[in-house]
Amino acid sequence: MSTDSIAVRLSALFTLVAMVIFLLIGWALYRQVDKSVGLLPEAELDARYSVLESVLTRDGSPERWAKIVAKLKLLEEEDRRLHFWVVSANPAFEYGNPDQQVRAFAQGNTGKRDLTLADHAYPLKVLVNTLPAVDQRPPLHFLAAIETDTFSQTQQTLLTALVSFAALGVLLATGLGHWAARVGLRPLGRLSREAQKLAPPRLSGRLQLTSLPPELAQFAAAFNSSLERVDQAYGRLEAFNADVAHELRSPLTNLIGQTQVALTRGRSAEHYFEVLQSNLEELERLRSIINDMLFLASADQGSKATQLTASSLAEEVATTVEYLDFILEDAQISVRVSGDALVHIERAHLRRALINLLNNAVQHTAAGQHIDVRIQSLGDHVDIEVSNPGPRINDEHLPMLFERFYRVDASRSNSGANHGLGLAIVKAIALMHGGAVFVRSENGANTFGISLPA
Repeated sequence: MSTDSIAVRLSALFTLVAMVIFLLIGWALYRQVDKSVGLLPEAELDARYSVLESVLTRDGSPERWAKIVAKLKLLEEEDRRLHFWVVSANPAFEYGNPDQQVRAFAQGNTGKRDLTLADHAYPLKVLVNTLPAVDQRPPLHFLAAIETDTFSQTQQTLLTALVSFAALGVLLATGLGHWAARVGLRPLGRLSREAQKLAPPRLSGRLQLTSLPPELAQFAAAFNSSLERVDQAYGRLEAFNADVAHELRSPLTNLIGQTQVALTRGRSAEHYFEVLQSNLEELERLRSIINDMLFLASADQGSKATQLTASSLAEEVATTVEYLDFILEDAQISVRVSGDALVHIERAHLRRALINLLNNAVQHTAAGQHIDVRIQSLGDHVDIEVSNPGPRINDEHLPMLFERFYRVDASRSNSGANHGLGLAIVKAIALMHGGAVFVRSENGANTFGISLPA
């Protein structure tokens, strides 16, 4: 299994957490037991000394001292861990044959201290006390010692057990953690296998949300939502490719056909001129389609209108109408403009959108009628509406009218004036300005428009 897998990472985290927990608990337990074990020799020394204290301080005669010596020997014989020394200026009142190290140690502070001897692996816990002179006995330094081998070995055994149990616990947590991680990640593996089955053109499938944990259900829902958008985009791309092939095939077929006919036999210069003129029109149509497709491709990549200028929309419409003056005159159509607003726009793009809207209206308006252009400020946005009289467009067509190459009439028009990208460019320009497009068909009029931020 890859070291980058989630199961391995979770197992490593379980191991780390278990190690920290076991170390903290073991350290706290060891400190508490160590403290308790360390008090045992001191408590035992206190118990022994409490028995001897009254005897040591009550009488100082040689006869009494002999009995004390016998008592000390008896205690040492009963418990081999115990050792007693008595250091005095009078050798008759000494006990235990204290050497120079013991004598020097006896001169130190009274109380409980550790004494390390060469013949002992562990230090002795020693209670040092000074006894005042009594009768014939001079002042004494009394040392009661107990060996700590048993206590130290107990501490070592406890430490070894804690370390062993901690290591075993970490290994167990690692194994159980890895198993738990793999069990918990099974739904994710199932989702992965389902996702691998989704590839073009099989994009209609969706991840199943049943029996999934809440976190994965949210992820699957988001993935399905993204897949829905990809499916729609893929469908639009397929339709777009088909439409592009159709639109480019027609002028290319015309070019090839006319050229082949012209080359079949000798022609007059006038005939060749007509063929070249016709071919030029088809080439202009091809260039127009390609330029529009390049513009839409740039818009699809998220291009924004950056060279914004505060402009009067009424003036922009008037300039566009003047540019289309010959087309309007030939079609015997007039344009009425109402309203105005000052909006930040990129003039070249907006004029292109207005030209496409007006061209679309001219193509569907009978001679002798007029087109209405209304500019309305509506709070946070400004609407530019282009209305022309015409038959009602069915509701199912309205949402698709700004899509590329979409026509209400299924039969395609291959005239140079229309190749099905005009309204799609209008929509792209509106989006580049942070706006939107809209369309209405009611009361004998069809209205196409742009909504721009105020």
